Amino acid sequence: MCTSQIRKQLHEYIETAEDDKLRAIYTLLQNGISDSYELTKDQRDELDRRYHDHQNGVGQSFTWDETLAMAKQALVK
Repeated sequence: MCTSQIRKQLHEYIETAEDDKLRAIYTLLQNGISDSYELTKDQRDELDRRYHDHQNGVGQSFTWDETLAMAKQALVK
């Protein structure tokens, strides 16, 4: 069985599983579940570079409204 099939079956099972089974599954997986996300060094370096460029007026940045408009326009194409 491929990963996407396993993921689909687990999603379906979780939607209908009894509370005690959900708690048991969560207990098994809780060490791998994290509320925070750590960036890799390369990701952090890229964000720092972009922030530095933005602070110095280099590069292009967009407001949230502009970003939404561009995303909507891309979906139309």
